[in-house]
Amino acid sequence: MKDLIEALTIFAKYTDAKYPTACDHDVLYVCVGYVLDEADAARVHELGFNFDQSVGSWRSYRFGSC
Repeated sequence: MKDLIEALTIFAKYTDAKYPTACDHDVLYVCVGYVLDEADAARVHELGFNFDQSVGSWRSYRFGSC
């Protein structure tokens, strides 16, 4: 849980979207483009997120299912 909260805190620096997340087939998407600075991008990657160029947002299979 702490890893997810840390990742969302990082993403929150880059968006104030009312609905910033979506889930689809065990994948959690965070609707933030590839605008993170290098250190933040590296950290969210360590926390289980990768940027999905096909949809233009960050995704996690780690947090997408129970």
